[in-house]
Amino acid sequence: MSRFFKKTNASEIVKKLTVKSVMERSLIKEGDKVLIAVSGGKDSSVLSWALSAIKPALKFEYTLSALHISTDFCACCKKSALCKRLEEWSIPFTDLFVPVIGRLKEGEKMNCYWCSTQRRTELLKYAVENGFNKIALGHHLDDIIETFFMNLCSKGTLLAMPILLEYRKYPVTLIRPLALLEEKQIIACAAEQNILKNTCTCPYGQNSKRRDMRNRIAGFIKDTSGSTDSGDIKRRILKALSEGEIDYLSDVP
Repeated sequence: MSRFFKKTNASEIVKKLTVKSVMERSLIKEGDKVLIAVSGGKDSSVLSWALSAIKPALKFEYTLSALHISTDFCACCKKSALCKRLEEWSIPFTDLFVPVIGRLKEGEKMNCYWCSTQRRTELLKYAVENGFNKIALGHHLDDIIETFFMNLCSKGTLLAMPILLEYRKYPVTLIRPLALLEEKQIIACAAEQNILKNTCTCPYGQNSKRRDMRNRIAGFIKDTSGSTDSGDIKRRILKALSEGEIDYLSDVP
């Protein structure tokens, strides 16, 4: 394997699968104003890089901007490094402070659901007020499948993360361009692009239920395929979530 191939392989895979996702689902169109939600983590950072890098391949015009929501419980995001990277990718960057803990009512405890609700509300508000018609999130293939199985096993519902979601109350569409990519592919790309060392993680982000479900899915896929090459099976699961025959689901209560 050549030195050049080693250096570019993971990044090219990310670009190829991001283009495929965007084109197959019409996630981005001519003239779109796309707001990228950047946390400072590897997923949203790779998303930002990818949406900038694939512009020549898509051959139509769209604009990119990034919004980072700072909170009153996490100061780990290396904003100067984040801002510098986005500037290199020609993506304007805005930092918005939201007092997530400060909005808790008396007696309530901090949790991931509360934080995500507050951040999503402010993200939508900012997008609408500033004329963005698309919001791009960095969720990947593993996130989508894990969420589906967690909802299935814990709540008895067939719900996952939609790759494209048109809001009814807002003139904004939510998109997830990394939907065809496994987390390990994103990590490899982040390492190649020198992104990984500058990313941060949330102190509340250690979700044991999600981690347990990830391990169960990995075991299931390995037993099914007889190998650890999981990508094809995961994408078949995603295809089933997108194209399932609802008439053939059981209607037994």
